[in-house]
Amino acid sequence: MAIVVNLDVMLAKRKLKSKDLAERIGITTANISILRSGKAKAIRFSTLEAICKALDCQPADILEYSESDIND
Repeated sequence: MAIVVNLDVMLAKRKLKSKDLAERIGITTANISILRSGKAKAIRFSTLEAICKALDCQPADILEYSESDIND
């Protein structure tokens, strides 16, 4: 997929565990895991907003477009 999810990077930078983020934004740890693995097919803007607020970051810190992944 051409969209890369860098949630792991932001969690590490903020020294935060997935479980803590899930509790802060009110979603399940399973959904955080799906996002972290890059297997999510979509993300709600409200969820993205909550993640950005909790991690004090911008959407571009979490989501990245990479042309090199298109043919993979």
